[in-house]
Amino acid sequence: MSAAPHPDTPGGETGDEARDAATLVLPDAVLQRVVSLAAEKLGSLSTTDVPPMLRRVARFAPARRAKLAGPAIAAALDSDVVFRQRVGELAAERLPAVAMLVRDQGVEAVDALDAEDPLEVATMAFLVRSPRWTAVLARASAALQARASDRTDDDRRDQMARLREQLEAVRASSREQLTAARAEVDTVRAENTKLRQRLGAAREATRSAEAQARQAAEGAAQAQTAAVEATNAAAAEGRRLRHRLDEVEAALETSRRGAREDRATESMRARLLLDTLLEAAQGLRRELALPPVVTRPADHVGVAPGAAGVDDVSARGRTVDNPDLLGNLLALPQVHVVIDGYNVTKTGYGDLPLETQRARLLGGLGALAARTSAEVTVVFDGQDLDVPVRLASPRGVRVRFSPGGVSADDVIRDLVRAEPEGRPLVVVSSDREVADGVRRTGARPVASTALLRLLDNR
Repeated sequence: MSAAPHPDTPGGETGDEARDAATLVLPDAVLQRVVSLAAEKLGSLSTTDVPPMLRRVARFAPARRAKLAGPAIAAALDSDVVFRQRVGELAAERLPAVAMLVRDQGVEAVDALDAEDPLEVATMAFLVRSPRWTAVLARASAALQARASDRTDDDRRDQMARLREQLEAVRASSREQLTAARAEVDTVRAENTKLRQRLGAAREATRSAEAQARQAAEGAAQAQTAAVEATNAAAAEGRRLRHRLDEVEAALETSRRGAREDRATESMRARLLLDTLLEAAQGLRRELALPPVVTRPADHVGVAPGAAGVDDVSARGRTVDNPDLLGNLLALPQVHVVIDGYNVTKTGYGDLPLETQRARLLGGLGALAARTSAEVTVVFDGQDLDVPVRLASPRGVRVRFSPGGVSADDVIRDLVRAEPEGRPLVVVSSDREVADGVRRTGARPVASTALLRLLDNR
């Protein structure tokens, strides 16, 4: 921006100053300073004092005025004397000493201005327009340029110093990086050496594993061949054994067939002899006119005073346990079965009351006696009873309670001794002492569990 001559400037301007002002160019710093002062002053001026070109930005904030209307404000300062004077008054209020020196017309005052800030001196000279203001402005501008040049040289020196420091830092960093790279290369070389050693060991282990695998495969093939041979041998042995088994089974069947034929012959002979004996016995009975047997030996053994008689109680029996053992014995003619009552009931259902135990056992024995026609005698231990027990006995079942001071085992032994020698006699008891005793007298002992299973499956 150039400064034009203004005839109304205080003190006026000479022709040389007007020519200098026409060609004078304000430094950027001075221009920014006067525009900032003018933008600040606009807010305090009345509407009539504000230049027309600036009225549209007068309501803005000072910083926004300077930003949006900087060239217009500079033009208004250059062309509008009143506006420039208002801004000069604001600058004089801020820097009164500089304003006084600028208004002074003497050469000494111009020399004294060198001691002030050239930016403030140039700003004040432009706004006040005192005599010789162009010289003051030119001198201040030269000082600003010199200071800027000095600052540029200082900046360059500082920049060179910073660049040297950065270069040294880069060199030091490069040296450190080079050292680190060399160390890393050494580490990599060492690791590479170790890896090569590991690779060699791995290859050796792989070769060894492959050799072992080949040996294992060969061993597996041999084992498979041996297994096939063993399987074939086992199959051949199995066929031989099956053939031998067939021969043995055929021989056994032949033997069984012969045995059955022999048994059939012996059975026929025994049956013929039995029929002869029966017919002879019947002829003898008719010849001697013998009456039928009403009482039996067991009727006179173990009779306690006040004992009960025999009544009818029926039940069905089912066979579960070995029927060839107890069932065949019960099928013998004139067989007498003596049962240790409490030994049987306490073996099968000892958690029930004694009365319920007796009733349950007698119910099953009544059905068994009716089905087999066997003589059945049940002996209960009555030596600890306070009063005689009266109960309904099933048909075909004799019930005895041992008298005071006598155990049921003693009564059973008496019953066995009372029977004639040769009569089939079965004693049901799990008491080892009772079983051994009756076996010596010719009776057949049977465990209580056999009778219980026979009764449970009736």
